[in-house]
Amino acid sequence: MPTDACQFFYDCTGCGTLLRPKPGDCCVFCSYGDVPCPPVQTEGAPACRTCPTES
Repeated sequence: MPTDACQFFYDCTGCGTLLRPKPGDCCVFCSYGDVPCPPVQTEGAPACRTCPTES
C-alpha cells in the first residue's frame, strides 16, 4: 500500500469478497486492519476522514 494514499477497495483472495470501508472510514485498512492506514499514522489524524481516498 502506498504511504500517501488509501486503498478504498480490497478483493479478498481467500473468499472472493470485495471489501469496502465501513461508514466514516477512508479505506479498508482503517476498517479491517490492526492499525490505521499509513496516511492516518503519518498525519496523526484522529479519524480516517482526513485521509485521501481512491475511487
